[in-house]
Amino acid sequence: MTDARPPAGPSGVLERYAEWLPISDATPRISLGEGSTPLVRADALARRCGAAEVWLKLEMCNPTASFKDRGMVVAVAKAIEQGATAVLCASTGNTSASAAAYAARCGLRAFVLVPGAKIAQGKLAQAIAHGARVLAIDGSFDDALCIAREVTEELPVALVNSVNPYRIAGQKTAAMEIVDSLGDAPDLHCLPVGNAGNITAYWQGFSEYFHAERASRRPRMLGVQAAGAAPLVSGKVVEQPETVATAIRIGNPASWDGAVAARDASGGAIVAVEDAQILEAWQLLASEEGVFCEPASAASVAGLLNADPSELAGKQVVCTITGHGLKDAELVEQIDSDMIRLSADYGAVASALMEGLS
Repeated sequence: MTDARPPAGPSGVLERYAEWLPISDATPRISLGEGSTPLVRADALARRCGAAEVWLKLEMCNPTASFKDRGMVVAVAKAIEQGATAVLCASTGNTSASAAAYAARCGLRAFVLVPGAKIAQGKLAQAIAHGARVLAIDGSFDDALCIAREVTEELPVALVNSVNPYRIAGQKTAAMEIVDSLGDAPDLHCLPVGNAGNITAYWQGFSEYFHAERASRRPRMLGVQAAGAAPLVSGKVVEQPETVATAIRIGNPASWDGAVAARDASGGAIVAVEDAQILEAWQLLASEEGVFCEPASAASVAGLLNADPSELAGKQVVCTITGHGLKDAELVEQIDSDMIRLSADYGAVASALMEGLS
């Protein structure tokens, strides 16, 4: 068996999955080449957790380096169809980058509301580069989303957060791609949970394929939250969420009900992991699997490594890697670097190489 499953079919979510999306002939077929992301086998991770197979769905390979592009292309296309000239989102970073990119592509104005002190600089840089007007508020992501929902009810601006059902519709295509690549749904699907739109969307995608007999089963869903931002685990809103994984630093998920429904209908679970476990999984992915992801992505792997090995024996598992590590590159400073400073001299370099090889 090969260690990667290349996607097949037309490029772009709107073209490849048109029959599964709420679009019509009037919907513009915009695209930045989103979707059709690699599914890569992770043998080192499988050995660690005891599963028969572990696969990584590399959503970090989307155009703006996160899974958000799948839903954003549908939301922006529908906004254009409905006559919008501007879009707005609240964001911890990835949504703002995606919204700004698709707005730039389509000639729309983009506005993003961000929690001023709690956004990864790599993600903010993307939104700025794409020409978005960034509004940094003195508050949390949850505050920003609340304001965004109110503003778009009064002003002629389209809201493109995952409370927009077109976002969920686009994001479900990742689950469909997994089935198309593997030939069926996996036994277990692990993914990080912040605003909970992704776990809601994946379950919808797996379910639609199952009911259409494109898959013989649906996976058990394992959603993973950071311990400092785990409202779905505690069952109550977290007023001041805190975690190193900025993309899931959310205390009141907009898709709370959808996540609970996915958990319950699949016989799965939503669990919490400590920041130390997230960072350990983050380094493991980079050093053993060659996958450099943002810390929030590593939460899915941390949750898998915490699972009971006896429940994973003989099972096929997929973990979604939601975003690229360069979006949170400042965290690399926390890793002990194996850097040695040398003079520009052959002997010094050769000596260091010999020492490293010994």
